[in-house]
Amino acid sequence: MKLADPYEHLIDSMIVLQPSQLTEIFANARDAAPAECCGLISGSDDGKALNIYPMRNAAADKIVSYEAAVEDLFAAQRQMRERNEQLLAIYHSHPRASEPAPSETDVRLAYYPQAVYFIIGLAGPQPVIRAFRISERDKSWEQVEYAIADE
Repeated sequence: MKLADPYEHLIDSMIVLQPSQLTEIFANARDAAPAECCGLISGSDDGKALNIYPMRNAAADKIVSYEAAVEDLFAAQRQMRERNEQLLAIYHSHPRASEPAPSETDVRLAYYPQAVYFIIGLAGPQPVIRAFRISERDKSWEQVEYAIADE
């Protein structure tokens, strides 16, 4: 028996973040450093980000990888269902990178190819965020566009 994938209907629209959401994601990354942070971004069918769901990193080695705490993941999924939101993206940080890109581990563990993966680099003078489509099956990734809306 195959379990239903709660993320199988992810959208293909460009994701649009509000400046305050970007600020929240950067704050989450800075607060977690030197460990990696992680979280989910939910939104609507048209790609508009609605909520940020920071997660505790439960990875065995938080300095070089991330794994969302199961209870945080389930709570976020429940809230998304209650709010009629979809998962748009998964984010995490690379605290020692100034030009963030998916690592081999990121590609190997990219279980939701429909999701956009945001990676935040903290090593430069300002945080840098980049968006990627990652295919665990094809062992590949490509950078994708996203937008920051006017508030």
